[in-house]
Amino acid sequence: MTAAYSLVKKNVSVDIYEASSDIGGLARTLSLWNQKVDIGPHRFFSNDKRVNALWLEVIGSDYEMVNRLTRIHYKNDFYSYPLSIFNVLRNLGIGETTRCLLSYLAEQFRPTKQDGSFEAWVQRRFGKRLFEIFFKTYTEKLWGIKCTELDADFAAQRIKKLSLYEAIKNAALQGKGNKHKTLVDQFAYPLDGTGVVYERMARFIKESGNNIYLNTPVYRVTTSNGAVNGIELKDGTGRQYDHVISSMPYTLMVGRLPEAPVEIKSLAQKLKYRNTVIVYLLVNAVDIFPDNWIYIHSSDLKMGRITNFRNWVPDLYGDKKKTILAIEYWCNDDDEIWKSTDSSFIQLASTEILKTQLLKQGMLESGYVHRIPRSYPVYSKGYKEILKPIEEYLSSIQNLSAIGRYGAFKYNNQDHSILMGLLAAENIADGAGHKLSEINTDYETYQESYIITKSGLLKQ
Repeated sequence: MTAAYSLVKKNVSVDIYEASSDIGGLARTLSLWNQKVDIGPHRFFSNDKRVNALWLEVIGSDYEMVNRLTRIHYKNDFYSYPLSIFNVLRNLGIGETTRCLLSYLAEQFRPTKQDGSFEAWVQRRFGKRLFEIFFKTYTEKLWGIKCTELDADFAAQRIKKLSLYEAIKNAALQGKGNKHKTLVDQFAYPLDGTGVVYERMARFIKESGNNIYLNTPVYRVTTSNGAVNGIELKDGTGRQYDHVISSMPYTLMVGRLPEAPVEIKSLAQKLKYRNTVIVYLLVNAVDIFPDNWIYIHSSDLKMGRITNFRNWVPDLYGDKKKTILAIEYWCNDDDEIWKSTDSSFIQLASTEILKTQLLKQGMLESGYVHRIPRSYPVYSKGYKEILKPIEEYLSSIQNLSAIGRYGAFKYNNQDHSILMGLLAAENIADGAGHKLSEINTDYETYQESYIITKSGLLKQ
């Protein structure tokens, strides 16, 4: 959507094909029980001036700064995130806390050998004991593989330079001067939900005389002599275009390219996605708990994360005196839980939320299930070796851009995908030559850092 919006501003005509009935993808906003909710917690934060300027251009003043509060649920206790030293001491006790510190100190003298896995990467920076308490269970719930099988690239992208030392320093300074994305204590959020950003882009695109086709899935990108010449819709209809920007799942797009070599298609089939099921629960209460969302690290619960949409902005719920919680589960296509009925999921979420002691019996009124296939590209250990030859082949196809979390097989946040869209548009309209595959890896903007505040852009 960002790519199309940017191209229209550059007087390039576009058509958009969307498989579902709404635009926005994973970042769209739903209406439930006369309230608004997102598909999980969508916190927007970026240091990139271009991304922030575009976001503000679209939203204007229709946003608030939300104070972030997130905690970790582990063994019936709640731990502050970012780290609070006194909170950890109180919950773990002196004995367990000492074990964690000794484990961390052991890494300074005998560091864990780096074998390319997420487990080795995190243990090196936090120690084995903290890894086991605060990383292992949640991570394996999310990805469905052992931490020894998850690529360290996931940590390098999401945790980056964070370590126990940095977390303690952040706690000691109470967040002052912190620029680490995972520790930011405030973020900008649209009054009508995160999806309004893309709804407004869509409105601008249509009002400028361009087309958005909903409920119109694309079956494949078509090529001839190493160049894109259009698309084929699921109903077999062909459409010709000068350039195609694909955000369809990477494995499907590559596997259906008519001229792709067999070995490239075979490599693409080795890449896997993880599915998400979100159970929305309507609770007859307000002020249940103060967090925006809570990470569930307890191994006896299948749920992975709880989002409380009443703690974002009041515009989402208006005068309603009830709360909507989103309970997330992750699974593979062949997992039995993925095949469960909606009523089974609602029963599971209702049972598990009571086990957390966040709610009491009799508070739940209704439930709604939202399923998202292929929501997370799985960074299995060594996945980059599979991805590299595919990316090299795709770069040889003229007039094709693969972008987004689905389309580029990148674990993108909104800001990464917005940047991909901006740069894809510059490549097409201006011949900029940006390497889109570098975004959300080691990509650097080499620009001064800016953040969004209530008064607009602020240089850091």
